[in-house]
Amino acid sequence: MTLQIRLLPILVALTMLAAAASVWAGGQKEKTAQLGANGGGHAPVESSSGAVTPIDHVVVIFDENISFDHYFGTYPHATNPAGEPPFFAAADRPSVNGLDHHLLTDNPNGVNPTRLDRNQALTADMDHGYTAEQKAADGGLMDRFVSTTGRGKSIVMDYYDGNTVTALWNYAQHFAMSDNSFGTTFGPSSPGAINLVAGQTHGATAYSENVTKQNRVLQPGQKGYPTWALNSNGTLFSDVDPYYDVTSKGTTIMMSGKNIGDLLNAHELTWGWFEGGFASAATGLNVGGHKVTDYIPHHEPFQYYKQTANPNHLPPTSIAMIGRTDQANHQYDLTDFFRALAAGNLPDVSYLKAPAAEDGHAGYSDPIDEQRWLVDTLNKLQNSPLWAHTAVFISWDDSDGWYDHVMGPIVTASNDPKEDALVGPGNAGTPAPGTYLDRAGYGPRLPLLLVSPWARHNYVAHSISDQSSILKFIEDNWKLGTLGNQSTDAIAGSLDDMFDFSKDYRNGRLFLDPATGEPVARTAVHASGGRIIMNERDFVQSLDVVLERGKNDVFFVDGAHLVVIPDHGSQATVDGVPVALGGSIDRTAQGIELPVERIARALGLEPVRVSDTEYLFRPVHG
Repeated sequence: MTLQIRLLPILVALTMLAAAASVWAGGQKEKTAQLGANGGGHAPVESSSGAVTPIDHVVVIFDENISFDHYFGTYPHATNPAGEPPFFAAADRPSVNGLDHHLLTDNPNGVNPTRLDRNQALTADMDHGYTAEQKAADGGLMDRFVSTTGRGKSIVMDYYDGNTVTALWNYAQHFAMSDNSFGTTFGPSSPGAINLVAGQTHGATAYSENVTKQNRVLQPGQKGYPTWALNSNGTLFSDVDPYYDVTSKGTTIMMSGKNIGDLLNAHELTWGWFEGGFASAATGLNVGGHKVTDYIPHHEPFQYYKQTANPNHLPPTSIAMIGRTDQANHQYDLTDFFRALAAGNLPDVSYLKAPAAEDGHAGYSDPIDEQRWLVDTLNKLQNSPLWAHTAVFISWDDSDGWYDHVMGPIVTASNDPKEDALVGPGNAGTPAPGTYLDRAGYGPRLPLLLVSPWARHNYVAHSISDQSSILKFIEDNWKLGTLGNQSTDAIAGSLDDMFDFSKDYRNGRLFLDPATGEPVARTAVHASGGRIIMNERDFVQSLDVVLERGKNDVFFVDGAHLVVIPDHGSQATVDGVPVALGGSIDRTAQGIELPVERIARALGLEPVRVSDTEYLFRPVHG
């Protein structure tokens, strides 16, 4: 059976998903038009950095080894067992292409996916090699995960829900996410990281050691040549440490060609890669109490390229020089990012890699530690005065081999008889003449989230994208041009539909608890006479809706219901019907405070006390 025939049902499904995205976008515009808030006819807001959008600062959080179904397979439906952080879906939640009843009860892998609990956060690492992932996909049948990437273990099929990856589900529901984004190619971390910044992994040369030691170029057939990762034509498809890094061990790889750093430098834009442990040999403890070295060289893509490397991990000469060219050459410790942020010196483009214990990689990290670092970082970013013109992409480098039921289109075919196996030995499609082999992709489906004041609210993008779509967004945002030499930036799908750049549109901030992933109140929440008193901002954050301000009131839409809260008095309206609050609406220095329980009940919701300062609202019959 040919690759084209086997992929036909998948391509039809993807076309249907793209149409569904268009329908949803139209519905979202209709709702916001009723509020008179987003003003689709208004001119877009201008940037102060020369960008073509209001985004002056792009931050890319690049975590490790998660498939879409592993974290979002049952989104937005969480089990909510007692004693775990609950997640309640919004009334107007969009759908995702997740695990349906058939996939959960009669899976073609012969083993059904099972929910992993919070106390199962630490798991073994799966096989996420270039060839193994192709075999698991089995030409689009997606039915060989247990025997390939799972190494015979059924846990490869399993998933977490909103009671463990609570923060990510809350970010997805409040901001925008994609359920149709893929790794640029099959394979593990190094190719994923290089694809993020260059869109291609060809141009690799093997060395016997790193640049700071006596070394020599390795040729195919010589001892030490990394046949497990590098073909004879110079394409990297697996993990090898970078040549330009003093901490790299054993055989190393040097990449030729250009990356996004070259384009940013040519246009005099500030940028940097910030990774935990870059400045020292620090270690961290994961949730299981295991010690993990913070810095992993093959996770740092710019260290493969001479022109963007900082081989000896030299620090920036000052906070003011972070993002600019000096001895650090745009490669930094993670602490430098937070120093720059605090000083108001946020680079135009920043890539963030958590310390290893908190990067989410199975085997040494986990979703609980990943969440703690992620939430702490996003809380700090949202507290910054620069937040108004910032976009944060949360992406992952590869799938770790975890089960996902969707196969993407093959846009870069390869027929290496040794390494490719998507549709039988040596077959991952028919490449065009001159194509660099061992870049078969798109690879596994990965989560992708956008957190920004300009992110659409509670939005799921169904259009096709990949890791190099982030590269494309950066290129387009500052008119940088493309990288050429078969980089996938030239064909990457757009991420524009995840944004709303209308003049009057702004999505609200979402502050979460790093431990639980639940929304936290920015002002005191208290009970008085049996009434729950909340600040207006905290109330709408708990409901996960967008607050709009009128002349003498504030209002929001929850599902099909319009809620209007005046600046004073003792009643609100829900769909025009007065609701007595049982207490007064008071204006404070932090905004309006009011009793909220009766409004919630008028919306068919009941309050759930998560902690002394945290309330969520769930459907009465949900």
